[in-house]
Parts: sequence; C-alpha cells; structure tokens
Amino acid sequence: MSFFLETTDMDFGNTPIENIFINDYMPMANGTYVKVYLLGYKYAYDRDAKVEVNNQIIAKHLEIPLEDVLRAWDFWESKGIIEKIHVDENDKYNYKVKFLNLKQLYIKNNLSLFSTKEEERKIPTTASPNELIEANQNPMINRMFNNIDYIIRRQTSTTEKQKILSWLAHYNMNPDVIEAAFTYGFERKGERRNINYYESIIRAWYDEGLTNMEALLEYFKTKDEKYYRYQRVMKALGFNRLAAESEMKIIDKWFDEYKFSMEMVLKGCEGASKTANPSINYIDGILTSWYNKGIKAVEEIEEKDKPKEKKEYKKPKAIEKKPTPIKTRFHNFKQRTDDYSADALEDIARKKREAYLKRLEGEA
Repeated sequence: MSFFLETTDMDFGNTPIENIFINDYMPMANGTYVKVYLLGYKYAYDRDAKVEVNNQIIAKHLEIPLEDVLRAWDFWESKGIIEKIHVDENDKYNYKVKFLNLKQLYIKNNLSLFSTKEEERKIPTTASPNELIEANQNPMINRMFNNIDYIIRRQTSTTEKQKILSWLAHYNMNPDVIEAAFTYGFERKGERRNINYYESIIRAWYDEGLTNMEALLEYFKTKDEKYYRYQRVMKALGFNRLAAESEMKIIDKWFDEYKFSMEMVLKGCEGASKTANPSINYIDGILTSWYNKGIKAVEEIEEKDKPKEKKEYKKPKAIEKKPTPIKTRFHNFKQRTDDYSADALEDIARKKREAYLKRLEGEA
C-alpha cells in the first residue's frame, strides 16, 4: 500500500505565501508594493539559477516604472521583512533582496524575549521596557494592544502592557486569544480594571489547551453558547470587535425567539456581501423577513423567498384631441348662401361667369 499525489502534464508551480504577510503586512501597503513583493518572492522561491532576475525585469514584467520597484523594496525594508544585501558599495541600487521568514521573525520579536534553556525556564512576570518597545514594532502585537484598550474602555498603562506581553510567551497564546480573554472578562463577567483577573482567564484556558481561536470557539459551543453565538456572528460579518449590548439583544432574538439554527443565521450573514457597510440591523432585516415568511431551514429559502415578479405595466395610449375651433359673432351671422343647395350655388356662379364674358365681348 502506498500514497501518492496526482501529477499534471504541465508543472504550473506553486508559491506559498505566509498568512502573516497577508493578514498584517499586505493591508498597510499599496497595490504596487504588494505586487513587487509577491513577484520577487516567487522568483526567490523558484530558485532557478538559469533565470537572471533584477529590478529592471520586475519593472518590465509588472509594467511599472523602475522607481516604483525601488521604492517598494525601501518600504518593505522599513517594515523589517526583507533585507538588502549590497553587491557593490559604490552602487546603492545594486543589491540582492533577502526575504525574511515571517514566522521566525515573529518568534524572534516576541517569544525569544525569554530564554529557552532548561536551566533558565523561569519566566519573568513582566517584559522589560525595551522588549515592549521592540514588540510594538510588530503589527499583530500593536493591534492587540489597541484592541484591548478599546475592549476595556481605557488606556492600558506601560506596566500592564509589559505584563500582557509576557503572557504571549508564558502561555504560548496567539494575540487574538489574549484579546478574546479581555472581551470575555469585560462583557460576560463584568470585570473592568483588574489586569490580574484577565490573566486568570488566560491561565484557565491554557490549562484547557485553548491557545488558538478555533479551539476556543469549539469550547464555547458547550460552555457558553451565547458568547459563542456573538463571536461567531461578528466573525461572519468580518468585524474584529466585540458585539455591543444592543447587537447582542438582536442576536439573542434570532436564536431564542425565531428559533433559528446557527446555519440559518450564517446564511443570513452572507447577505452582508451585498452591502458596502454590513451591520447587525441589516442582517436582522433579512432574518426577520424569513421568519415572517415561515422559513425555518436553509433548504426552504430558495422556494419561499423568491423575489416577486413585477407586472408589466402598459401605459394607456393617449387619445389625440383635435383642437376645437373658437366661434365668434361672425360665425353666428346667418349667411345668404345658407338657403341654397350646392347645385343651385354652382348654377348661379356659372351664370355670373357667362354674363361677365358677354360683357367683355361687347366692350371689345
């Protein structure tokens, strides 16, 4: 017995791009810089010694000015994800580009703040000020701190940030799980200011093996169904924030009053793609419409939620109105010819012509 993959007649190749770049670095750059990075990364990944690649070739391939390529490398170097290796010290534009491994960079900037040697496994309770400054250069860490400030409705102090940073290494948790702990403690447990309370939540999750969001959502399915609903719906709508109290009440209505399943609610959330500014109220309109139509399952949507056919409206043909002549006193005057028929009038006219002609002949 053996296992193998199907092969194709032509090798089109694959270029794996790390999610850290897509999630954190790509949004901060313009489209041209992203294209330069991706094409350069592809050439680096192919490692074809027969193909000579330089900035001029990249500019020609992307149909952009060479200056844009050079500015792109300057930008990515400033973000710390590439390294320029100069070939000629006298020519600052003659350099090789080294793409740094973003996973290793993340570990280096955050987890390597603490020793990995067995004899030095004692984890400090807080990170040092310098470590905090260095960690803040990482977009994911910086975003985590900003989101925590938003969640607890106040600015975290430097000491608190140092302690939160130490949790990343101590509990080996992703930043989004740390954020979720603050959301859970603030909204569900009513905690406001005690930073140590949030650590107790993280410690409990760590003991349960909940170190990533996928495991955490599975956990909430059984332990805290309502919180799971809020998190799942907000994630489906693309919101990176906790649900407001008013939004929670609407979400509760979908499940408790309408008795909709999560599958039905997520199907309604797909309608968010039809609007530029999706909101809970917009989805509520969709789900309430389904509820009023008696739709209980996803399979019934296509049958019972058909758009109404518009009746063809024919505009009535306009009746052409002839202008009514205006009568004056002249029209009301009785003419002498009114007493003669058409033949009699013709006979009178003929006689007058004959008399006129005879008179002309006499004068001649």
